[in-house]
Amino acid sequence: MLSFLRPTPDATKKVPPEKIARSYRWHQTGVIAALCIGYIGYYIIRLIFTTEQNDIMRQYGFTTAEVGLVLSCFGIGYGISKLFMGALSDKSNTIRYLATGLIISAILNIGLGATRNLYVMMILMLVMSIAQGMGAAACQRTIQLWWGKKWRGTIYSIWSSAHNAGAFACVAVVQLASFLFTGSIAAVFYTASVISFAIAAFVLWAGAERPAAVGLPSIAEYTGDEVKLDNGESSVADLTDLSLQQVFITYILKNPLVWAITLTSMALYLVRYGIMSWIPSYLVQSKGFSEAFAKWLVGIFELAAVPGVILMGAVSDFLKDRRALVCLGCVLGLVVCLTTYFFSSAKTVIVIDLLLMGTLIYAPLTLVGLMVNEVVPKFAVGSSTGFMGFFQYIFGETLATALIGILVAKYGWIASNTVLYVAAGLAMLLLVYIMIHEQKLEKGEA
Repeated sequence: MLSFLRPTPDATKKVPPEKIARSYRWHQTGVIAALCIGYIGYYIIRLIFTTEQNDIMRQYGFTTAEVGLVLSCFGIGYGISKLFMGALSDKSNTIRYLATGLIISAILNIGLGATRNLYVMMILMLVMSIAQGMGAAACQRTIQLWWGKKWRGTIYSIWSSAHNAGAFACVAVVQLASFLFTGSIAAVFYTASVISFAIAAFVLWAGAERPAAVGLPSIAEYTGDEVKLDNGESSVADLTDLSLQQVFITYILKNPLVWAITLTSMALYLVRYGIMSWIPSYLVQSKGFSEAFAKWLVGIFELAAVPGVILMGAVSDFLKDRRALVCLGCVLGLVVCLTTYFFSSAKTVIVIDLLLMGTLIYAPLTLVGLMVNEVVPKFAVGSSTGFMGFFQYIFGETLATALIGILVAKYGWIASNTVLYVAAGLAMLLLVYIMIHEQKLEKGEA
């Protein structure tokens, strides 16, 4: 790994005891700002193609199935990338890792704006997905290193909401660039890249990798934070001498809770992308919405989830980390909203339903992302994030883009509805299993 990306050694000069609390707060503020704004940059890049899908189909002559293929290239590559790039984040300076992935993504995004060739777009999306895999794992590992369990649900939810804000920011960038450059699709891609370069510079300026690197005690020393593992043991270590392979086999593959949480997330991702990726096409073709309004609803769907996601994260902290219970309640509400979304013809009702679904999809997705990090040591957080991401995108997003695109082209939108119902049902069953397993672990029976 390049020396620039290697973990920063522990600082030789320690922060005086009387200044530790103040220094912690100062650095935590910078870290959460870097993580949130940095991840907004990732999503501005990631969703340009999704947001512009109707204009691309019209101007470039692409079909729904072809758009689905381009989107699925990202999903396949991103899933594989998260598995490996997530593991590498455990051995990296996470702040520099985050900024590097964003810079590479922005460069490749310029290439997307410069071509109209379907196959070139597919290749660029595939390569970009590798760089995009550097983002989430770096952020999630940084959160585990800087915050104790008491506040982690709230902080994690604030960070996770950045991708919702990023989706809205993406729509705003699209509309601004379209206005300034008279509807040029290429200019939309270029504008997003310029903004992301500036965001990467901010990340490097504001962020800090881990407390020990800036002379502070580790979060375990500062708050008594520890991870209770599936075998009943506890872990407080930030780094390890174990190889990536040893970490992956011992703490990921052999952990039943990691598997259950990962499969839950995969099912929820299928619902997420089955709704979000097809909002413009579904609402225009099936519900009679205008293209302009349907495009804005992609951003509104994402942004409206932000307060609800943060609230659900805080509720999970208040309930003493009973995150699976909060997730189950959200998924039950989601099934009701899916039914309204599929069968209602009232535009106002559909818009309100989308606003609610944003919270009911993203709150459990956020919490399962935190849950999988909390059942492994801190030196395996990137690996657990990558493992989950592999299933989320290889199976969850790919099924929601390529498969749904093909099914809709052949059977209509009823095929999409059926797939999303099945995915929501699977998530509910797995969450019940996780709740039972967590209760046994608390009682020392696991």
